[in-house]
Amino acid sequence: MSFDLQSHRAQLILTALGASVLTASAFSAYQQYVRQQKRRYLDEEIRRSLKDISKGKQRVTEDEDEDDGIQLPASAQPRGLPVEYDEELVREQLARNYAFFGDEGMQSIRKGTVVIVGCGGVGSWAAVMLARSGVAKIRLVDFDQVTLSSLNRHATATLPDVGTPKVKCIERTLKQISRVVEVDARIDIWRKESGGDLLEGADWVIDAIDNITTKVDLLKYCHEHNIKVFSSMGSGAKCDPTRVQFSDISFTMYDPLARSVRRRLRLEGVASGIPVVYSTEVPGDVRLLPLPEEEFQKGNVKELGVFDDFRVRILPVLGPLPAIFGLNIATYILCELAGKPISNPLPIKGRKKFNERLYRDLHKREEKFLGHQINKLPLDDDDCGMLFDDIHRGRSVRPPYPVPERAALVRWDPEAPLSLENCVAFEFADAEKHLHDVLLEKKRPEEVWGAEVAEVVRRRREEARKVIEWVM
Repeated sequence: MSFDLQSHRAQLILTALGASVLTASAFSAYQQYVRQQKRRYLDEEIRRSLKDISKGKQRVTEDEDEDDGIQLPASAQPRGLPVEYDEELVREQLARNYAFFGDEGMQSIRKGTVVIVGCGGVGSWAAVMLARSGVAKIRLVDFDQVTLSSLNRHATATLPDVGTPKVKCIERTLKQISRVVEVDARIDIWRKESGGDLLEGADWVIDAIDNITTKVDLLKYCHEHNIKVFSSMGSGAKCDPTRVQFSDISFTMYDPLARSVRRRLRLEGVASGIPVVYSTEVPGDVRLLPLPEEEFQKGNVKELGVFDDFRVRILPVLGPLPAIFGLNIATYILCELAGKPISNPLPIKGRKKFNERLYRDLHKREEKFLGHQINKLPLDDDDCGMLFDDIHRGRSVRPPYPVPERAALVRWDPEAPLSLENCVAFEFADAEKHLHDVLLEKKRPEEVWGAEVAEVVRRRREEARKVIEWVM
């Protein structure tokens, strides 16, 4: 069948097609124009708000505790028809999250309520990312104020915020990020006697508290009341982001804060069921900063804190590490809310069993050396893992310092008690040789292994002493 462009019918068809194309183009252009207008008005509103803040109107004092947040000046309101931040713009802002979690997952996230207890370096970063990801309600709980030293790690604090409550500082930023988030800023400290009100309605609670007693009280309370809680362990004095990972509190390794929290929770009848973020890194030369002499002159330094058991001395903190902890927490909770939980994080797979094997083998060697049965060693399986991974870097002390095919630990000096300082890593066969020649035959370690190995062990023992100082 031929198609004659000169015919009247063909011309009518072409005219109709052209009109359809023009109509569709016009409609699309109109939609694009409306969207651009909304964006332009929104941009102007935000710019006016930021300009107003820069003049100092954002500073919050204790007399303004009841303030609902930033109120835009009348000049910041767009003229003409009111521009609503409607669902279309919300979905566009969260487009990448919708692509990842899908409609159903994002619906759950946008209905979520998260309470953040402790709004310093960790809590502030978690809050920011939860708001950016669409969480509907965020309650911030912290009694403290922004200091100059907060600025190296806090997610939202700036120089004008110094002296203002941390929760108000975060609230301001969250409302600049999202037009739909509800922020409930509480200048308060969580107490087990009255803290239930602060956790009301929470789908998840984030524990980012420094105080170990309050931290344990909060975790126990949440566990007993079936409130989902995620806890941050120690990010201070750490620098290796590759050692940061998720775990149940019962499986944490090497982290001194995690160890203390775990032991106290066990005494309270809570053995597991609390996810945490922590680092397996053992700090090296980093120490608590010393107190000025005038602080000691005031009396017992343990009694100088505003609250019982709060740190008086300052723990060195590399700013990115608390941020990484906070972002880990936000990621975990978002995935949980969306119904796509993170299961079995890779770094901890099999590590517990490896450490337990190191412990069992060491236990057998100690029994052979002492000549009688031992119920318990002065080191536990976590200590064995820390010895091998952090003090001995996962390598044998014997040149050429290989990664052992079958790692083993053994007491170094038969005259000294077994401890972190007096335990070394070998290949299994070398450990058995050390047991026979040094521990049983009473030869000096230097005679069996030489001066080079002895020097390596001396350096590692110095590192072990530093670890002991840190942990204790």
